[in-house]
Amino acid sequence: MNAIGPRRNIIRERIVNTIALLVLMLIGGMALIGPSGILAWGEQNSRLSDHEQRIAALQERRDDLQNRVDLLDPNNVDPDFATELVRGNLNVAHPDDYIVELEPIN
Repeated sequence: MNAIGPRRNIIRERIVNTIALLVLMLIGGMALIGPSGILAWGEQNSRLSDHEQRIAALQERRDDLQNRVDLLDPNNVDPDFATELVRGNLNVAHPDDYIVELEPIN
C-alpha cells in the first residue's frame, strides 16, 4: 500500500502539469492569433486609418452645418443666405435672376 500512494501522487502531478501546459499554450496561441493578438494588428491599423478619414469628413460636414446654423441665427440672419433658402425651398425666382445649378458636394 505504501507504493500505491506515491504512484497516485506522481500521476496526479503529471495530470496537473499537463493541464497547466495546455492552458499556457492556449494563452500563447490567443496572444498570437486571437482577435487582439499580434497578427490582428495590421487589420486594426488599416481600420483605424479608415475611421480617422471618415471622422475627418464628418467633422468637415459638421463645420459646414454649424456655419449654416450660425447664418440663420434669429437675432442676426444673413440676408443673402435667407434669400437663397427661401428661393430654393419655394422654387421662385425673379425674371432678371440668373440661376446656376451646382452639383451638391457630398
